[in-house]
Amino acid sequence: MADAPIVLVDGSSYLYRAFHALPPLSTSDGQPTGAVRGVLAMLKSLIKQYPDSPMAVVFDAKGKTFRDEIYTDYKAHRPPMPDDLRPQVEPLHECVRALGLPLLCIEGVEADDVIGTLARLATEAGRDAVISTGDKDMAQLVNAHITLVNTMKGETLDVAGVEAKFGIPPSLIIDYLALMGDKIDNIPGVPGIGEKTALGLLQGVGGGLDAIYADLDKITTLGFRGAKTMPKKLEAHREQAYLSYQLATIKTDCELPVGLEDLHLAAPDREALKALYTRLEFKNWLAELLEGRDEGVDDVGAGQAGRSEITEEVTLTKPARHDQTLLTQAEFDAWLARLKNAERFCFDLETTSLDYMEAEIVGIGLSLEPGEAAYIPVGHDYLDAPAQLDRAAVLAALKPVWENARIGKIGQNLKYDISVLARYDIRVAGALTDTMLESYVLNSTATRHDMDSLALKYLGEKTISFEEIAGKGVKQLTFNQISLEQAVPYACEDVDITLRLHRELRPRVEAAGRLAEVLDNIERPLIPVLSSMERNGVALDAGRLHAQSQELEIRIRELETEAFDLAGREFNLGSPKQLAEILFDELKIPVIKKTPKGAPSTAEAVLEELALDYPLPKLIMAHRGMTKLKSTYTDKLPRLVNPATGRLHTSYHQAVTATGRLSSSDPNLQNIPIRTDEGRKIRQAFVAREGYRIVAADYSQIELRIMAHLSGDRGLLEAFANDQDIHAATAAEVFGVALDKVIPDQRRSAKAINFGLIYGMSAWGLGRQLRIERNQAQTYIDRYFDRYPGVARYMERIRAQAAEDGFVETVFGRRLYLPEIKAQNHARRQAAERTAINAPMQGTAADIIKRAMIDVHDWLDPAQGRAEFDAWMVMQVHDELVFEVKQEQVDDFIGAIRQRMQNAAELDVPLIVDANSGANWDEAH
Repeated sequence: MADAPIVLVDGSSYLYRAFHALPPLSTSDGQPTGAVRGVLAMLKSLIKQYPDSPMAVVFDAKGKTFRDEIYTDYKAHRPPMPDDLRPQVEPLHECVRALGLPLLCIEGVEADDVIGTLARLATEAGRDAVISTGDKDMAQLVNAHITLVNTMKGETLDVAGVEAKFGIPPSLIIDYLALMGDKIDNIPGVPGIGEKTALGLLQGVGGGLDAIYADLDKITTLGFRGAKTMPKKLEAHREQAYLSYQLATIKTDCELPVGLEDLHLAAPDREALKALYTRLEFKNWLAELLEGRDEGVDDVGAGQAGRSEITEEVTLTKPARHDQTLLTQAEFDAWLARLKNAERFCFDLETTSLDYMEAEIVGIGLSLEPGEAAYIPVGHDYLDAPAQLDRAAVLAALKPVWENARIGKIGQNLKYDISVLARYDIRVAGALTDTMLESYVLNSTATRHDMDSLALKYLGEKTISFEEIAGKGVKQLTFNQISLEQAVPYACEDVDITLRLHRELRPRVEAAGRLAEVLDNIERPLIPVLSSMERNGVALDAGRLHAQSQELEIRIRELETEAFDLAGREFNLGSPKQLAEILFDELKIPVIKKTPKGAPSTAEAVLEELALDYPLPKLIMAHRGMTKLKSTYTDKLPRLVNPATGRLHTSYHQAVTATGRLSSSDPNLQNIPIRTDEGRKIRQAFVAREGYRIVAADYSQIELRIMAHLSGDRGLLEAFANDQDIHAATAAEVFGVALDKVIPDQRRSAKAINFGLIYGMSAWGLGRQLRIERNQAQTYIDRYFDRYPGVARYMERIRAQAAEDGFVETVFGRRLYLPEIKAQNHARRQAAERTAINAPMQGTAADIIKRAMIDVHDWLDPAQGRAEFDAWMVMQVHDELVFEVKQEQVDDFIGAIRQRMQNAAELDVPLIVDANSGANWDEAH
C-alpha cells in the first residue's frame, strides 16, 4: 500500500472534455447524461488501473477565485457552462461519492490549485502521485515524484515526457504560458508572442522570464524572425508578462480540510449506485452492479485491509421469493383451485421455439401474488428428467380458467402465449394485461420493452437471461433440454417480475393524462386481434415468386453490364471501397459526404443525390434495389411459408415504433416496395385461396386529413369537406391557377409540398426533391402557408407546446416524449421539432387503424355469433387492411368495410377509405 501512488483526478477538466468529445446522451425524460457517463468511465478505468491507490477527485467550486481579484478580466471571455452540461454536475458528484471516492471542491481556488497543493504534499513526503488531467497547465507540477496521465488519450508525461512534448522542462511551463498567454482563461501574455516564439525565447535564453528580462539585448542574437524588435515589445509589456506569470502559476499552498492520509477510499454505496444508475439509465452498469461484477465498484480498494468485510455488509439482495415446482397431481390441484377463485393471475409459457406456429409447450409459470410463483413442467425430456404431469391433462384442466372471461390474465408479450395456446384449442378470454404494452404506452422511447430491460429500469433488478441457462449460438439448448434446477428459478422469476412490473407500471399509466384510455381502449383489445390475424396468415404463390426471381436475376446482370460500361472496367458493385474508387477517383464525381473515418461515402442517401446528375450512381441505386428485392422477398418469402398451413405468417409488433404504428417481421410486410414495377409485382404473389378474393381497404390521405383536423385550417377543412383532390387544390393555391387548370406536374409538386411539410421538410429538401432552386422552393412554401395559415399556426403552437411539456399527444391521448426538444445542439433540437409536428399525425393515424382493426375483428369473429361475412383479416400494412373474402360476398363486403373503417374516428373532416378486390394483393389496388 505504501508504494501505491496517490491518484489526483482533475474532475472539472474531464467533465468539459467528456461533454465536448463524446456523443450526446440523455435519459428518456431528457436529462443529459453523456458527460457523466464519460467521466465515470474514465474513473472506473483509473480505479482498475490503480486499485490500491489513495485517490481524490477535484472539481472547481462555484464562485470567484483569488485570480479574479488579481485580474478582473480573468476568464472573462469564457462562455457560460452549456445548458446541457450544467444539470450533469450534481449527478456526477453523487456518482463519485457513491463510488467511495473522496471529492474536493474548495472555494476561492481552482481545482488545479487543490491538486497542486496535494502534489506538493506528496513530493515533500517522498510519495509518488499521478495527476489525471487533460489540462496542459498541469505540466508545471511534474517532477521526480509527480506524473501526468491523460486517461482519455492514454498519454503519460514524466519529466522527460514534458520536455519531449513541449521542448522545455516542467520548470519553464509557467514562463511558457506567461509569454504566449491563454485565450481560454483570458491570460493576456505578451502580444505577438505565440507558441513558437515563446519556445524560441526560453530555449535561446536558457531560462525563464527573469533570465529573459535580465538580458533583453541577448534576444536580438537568437536568430528567429522578429528577434530584433522583440526586446522593445517585451519591455513594453513587462508588467503584463509578470501578471500572466502570476495567473498561470498553480497555487501549491492552499488551506485544505484534508491531508494525504485522508484520501483513502470508502466502501462503495451500492444502493446509492443502483438508484443513480437507474435514474441516469446506465443500463449496462446497472446490470453489472446487480450481478456483482461492476469493475468500478469491485476494484475499489481491492487490496485494502477489511475490504471484504465492508463489501459483505452492502451486498445487494433481491426481494425474497418462494418458488414451487408442481410435480404431483395434488400440488397442481391446489394451485388450480386458487386460480379458479382468482380475480386475475399472471402466467407465462416456456416453449421449444419463438415461432408461435411451431412452439410446443414445455412448462407453465404461474403467480398470484408477488413473491410467490409456481412452475408446472410438462415437457422437459433431457436425460434423467423427473416424471412430470401429463401436458394434455394439465392443459385440459387449465383450459376453463384461461377461457373464463371473469378472470383477468397478466403477462409479458401476451400475444405470443395466446397464439401458442390457440394451437392447443385454448381461446384465452378475460381482461388482458400486458406489461410490455404498459411500458410502451407509458413512454415508447424510454427503454426497450422486453422484460429484462423493464426489470432493470423500473425494479432495479437484473434478471436471469435465457442465454445464461441455455447457452448461445448453434449450441443453444431449447427449453425442453434445460434441467429443472435451472428452469424453475428462470420461469418463476419471469412471472414474479411480470406481476411486480404491472403493479409498478399501471399506476404510472393512470397518472399520466389519457394514457390509460390508450392502453385500455386501443392496445390491450388489439392483442387478440393481432394474434388471430397472424395465425390466419396469407396465401402465397411461390411459383410466381420463383419466376420473378429469375426475371430479377436477368435484370441485375444487365445492370451490372451497363455499370461496367459506364465505369470503363469491371468492379464489385456491392463493395463500397471499389465503388468509391470508381466514382470519386476515376470518374472524378465530387465527394458530397464522408464516412466517420474520412473515406468518401457511398451510402444510399449520397447515391440518391448523385443520381440526379450522374448515370452510374442511378444504375447502382437500381442494382441495389433489385438485389434487395430478390434476396429479401422473391427468394426468401417462399422459404417462410409454414408447411402445416401452406400460408405465410408474419409477426406484428405493438411495442417497437415510437409513434404507435405497428411493425412486422419474418417477413417485414411494411417494407415491401411499391414505387417500382418490380416491387409492385411482389404483391401479385399474395393471393386468395380458391373461391375467395383479396380485398384491400386503405385510408385515403389520412395524415393530411388529420393535419386539417389538428390545425383547423379553413382552406384544408373546406377542401376535404368538398371531397376535392387535395393535391390539386394545393396546386391551385400555390401556383395561382384555377382548380380545373392544374396540370400533372403542378399536382406532383403540390403533393411533395403537402407531404413534405407535415414531415418538416425544409426549402432545401423540397428544392432537392422537385429539382428547383432553394429560393423557388421557399416561395412555394411561403405561398402554401399564406393559403393555409392555420397549418403554420399549428406548427408554431405544437413546437412551443412540445418545448414546454416535453411531449406531444395524438387525438386519442397517446404521448410521444421528445427528450431532445430543448437540446442546445441546433440540429438535434430541429429534428425533435420536426418529430413534434409529425408525430401527432402519424400517431393518430396509427390509433385510428388500430381502432378499426378491433371493431372489424369483433364484427368478423364467428365466435361472437354475429359474423355477416365469410372473411378473414390477413394483413395490416401502414394505413391499409387486407382481407380474404368469399368471392360472392365481395361487393357487399367492400361497402360494409368502408363504412366501418370510416367510422373508426370522428374528425372535423370525413375519413375516406378506398377499397377494391382482386385475385391478388396487387390487383386489389
